[in-house]
Amino acid sequence: MSGIRVVLVDDQALFRAGIRMLVDSQADLDVVGEAANGREALTVVRATRPDVVLMDIRMPVMDGLEATAELLRDDSFGADPPRVVMLTTFDLDEAAARAIRQGASGFLLKDADPEFLLASIRTVHSGSAVIAASATRELFAHFASAAPRPVPPAYGTLTDREREIFALAARGLSNAEIAGREFLSEATVKTHISRILSKLALRDRVQLVVFAFEHGLT
Repeated sequence: MSGIRVVLVDDQALFRAGIRMLVDSQADLDVVGEAANGREALTVVRATRPDVVLMDIRMPVMDGLEATAELLRDDSFGADPPRVVMLTTFDLDEAAARAIRQGASGFLLKDADPEFLLASIRTVHSGSAVIAASATRELFAHFASAAPRPVPPAYGTLTDREREIFALAARGLSNAEIAGREFLSEATVKTHISRILSKLALRDRVQLVVFAFEHGLT
């Protein structure tokens, strides 16, 4: 069985080589392409159709933000575009926050522990999101500090139960924690979360939390 297909995008060849060696050392992971800037990334990703893209934020020619936005708008991927994880040397900056808004599945620091990086690739492939642990509080504080936006009509389509689950997920509770608190099975909670994400046109739980902060729903 083929492994999780990964594309590496970074303008530093030595960094890419190190990540390639790490990723390719895993039986379930396979680097299928590399690119040195965002423009090259678009060509490589469209040709190789990876599951996960590790994308540096700051690069020449086209940066990672612009490349990510273009990839996630590309209708040729259908309902299953690649999961993009941004790579940054900073704990948190506006670029990382913008990447989350655009649909990235999270971001990691370039000096992340190797095992955490590998686990993150598997995590985003499974449909969840990852954020550098040291930056989680700062990320949500960043969104919370702005004036709340008007709550979109889509939020009104949630049932009372879905709003309860939404509120708990927005506070960062896991499916297991929500299940225990609400006396539900984890499968039921997972179904509720999936419906909430679908109704609000959100990709994952990180976007759910950002949505809650941006619209004053926490």
